[in-house]
Amino acid sequence: MVAAARAIETHRPDALAVDGYAEHFVRAARASAHWPVHPRQVPGGEAHPLWGRLARYFALRTRVLDDFLLDAVAAGTRQVVLLGAGLDARALRLGWPPGRTVYEIDTADVLAFKHRVLRGLPPRPATDAVSVPVRVPVAADLRTDWAGALTGAGFDPAVPTAWLAEGLLLYLPRAAERALMDTVDRLSAPGSALAYEVKLVREMPEVRDSPVYTVTARETGVDLLALFDGEPRPDSAADLTGRGWSAEVRTPFDFSRLHGRGPRPERHDALAANRWVFAHKARVRTPAREPAADGGGYLVVTDLP
Repeated sequence: MVAAARAIETHRPDALAVDGYAEHFVRAARASAHWPVHPRQVPGGEAHPLWGRLARYFALRTRVLDDFLLDAVAAGTRQVVLLGAGLDARALRLGWPPGRTVYEIDTADVLAFKHRVLRGLPPRPATDAVSVPVRVPVAADLRTDWAGALTGAGFDPAVPTAWLAEGLLLYLPRAAERALMDTVDRLSAPGSALAYEVKLVREMPEVRDSPVYTVTARETGVDLLALFDGEPRPDSAADLTGRGWSAEVRTPFDFSRLHGRGPRPERHDALAANRWVFAHKARVRTPAREPAADGGGYLVVTDLP
């Protein structure tokens, strides 16, 4: 569904994000082969609850999280981890600085489908001056202990990392979300960054009857509400703050205003409970010169990575 939204967005004249791989993923899966991948295929255009408004939400989220990762690697971060990578093509479509590694964690069947589709595509034209990072698929279930699979694939926990959990945590049980955050914190060197999406509250019945949910179920057979975990959600942003991270919690509508495109608030809005969190693990900083413990002279120290 997110891939279809990205494909539709790619063909918009005011596209927030461009993903030339998305359409191929949609067409390769039997269940979605008939879904729209172009704005002209969407009845009602942006007024359509799924392929209009929700698709624009996914496009806005894609753009904001693209920017988050590109800012991180531009600042020197050399490894990126996509948690629940799904059909994310960021490793292939973004303009990466040289020498970056992108780890894509998902279940083995998802990664196998993705590899099969990508293998069948023609190579990128030589005119594309985009640096392609080392792309490392990691087969693991994020509800279990996945740290060993990641480090076994070459991930270095001593190096600052940019982590991304796009459209993941709202589907995990409460305990699995806490365990995942514990693992991310444990594997994150100072200077690491994390972005993720959550729903803060269980939605009221009026919201659960939103056309976003009803139309999606009718036209695709996907009951989004059945996918969401119904337990009270942990306050992961507060937990990260208690571990020495800074955390900024934003609404999608903040970015609709910033970019001048994207969904706007509605009555009984299915997007109103969504929050995007941007967290950074503080670097260990000490003064360049400190008095020595015995009071004589100075001890020279440096910033730790």
